[in-house]
Amino acid sequence: MKTYISILRGINVGGNRILKMNDLRKMYADLGFIDSQTYIQSGNVVFRYRNVNPEELESMITQEILNKYNLEVPVIVKDGNELKTIAANNPFISEMRYGIDHLHVTLLSSNPDPCKFDKIKNGNFYPVEFRLLGSAVYLYCPEGYGKSKLTNGFLENKLGLKATTRNWRTLTELVQMAENIDRK
Repeated sequence: MKTYISILRGINVGGNRILKMNDLRKMYADLGFIDSQTYIQSGNVVFRYRNVNPEELESMITQEILNKYNLEVPVIVKDGNELKTIAANNPFISEMRYGIDHLHVTLLSSNPDPCKFDKIKNGNFYPVEFRLLGSAVYLYCPEGYGKSKLTNGFLENKLGLKATTRNWRTLTELVQMAENIDRK
């Protein structure tokens, strides 16, 4: 068994696309996932399943949400080790001038085409600072993520990939949850 983290985008935001976490955990159990745990109401689920490609899990979860709830929800799945590596590699953590309250990570469905990312890199997004490492875009948003131009939709449009963003506290909590499940 392997530990995975699925991150659903755009559920339970502003009273739209409502999906209760109890229902989500039951749906995961019905899919054969075990030890499913949710974190907050925005569709973060840590679970265990046999060793498969995360894209297969994304497809299974996306299709089941569509079938059961008639909701089209982008889903990104990372295995526990990949998410741990993403957390460990945040370039802003080592720079003491950054407070974690302003740090976010956009998880991409795969590594982007470098040429496409270079076009973004050369844009003006001040005061937001960002770095790409693999399938993670690390963001420092001193005025808050809500004021950033580097939204999920923008990145999806420019990179041709799925994207979803979590604040730094949520990401580190998901890593901790995955480590706890691994200890079972």
